[in-house]
Amino acid sequence: MTSWQLVRIIAGTFILLSLALGVQGSPLFIHTNWLWFTAFVGFNLLQSGLTRWCLMETILRKLGLRAGN
Repeated sequence: MTSWQLVRIIAGTFILLSLALGVQGSPLFIHTNWLWFTAFVGFNLLQSGLTRWCLMETILRKLGLRAGN
């Protein structure tokens, strides 16, 4: 698995989990402030698409994952 694949898996997991914790109709609901985390992840995905640099991918590469194309 390459670093860019894992970045997308992590981002998708964070988004789904934070939505489950932040939406009032969810059985896992804790508080609506979890939606700020959803926005944070979305902003970072947007930023990485525009700048072609992703902090999570840099961290994963330093942990030994190979870079993807």
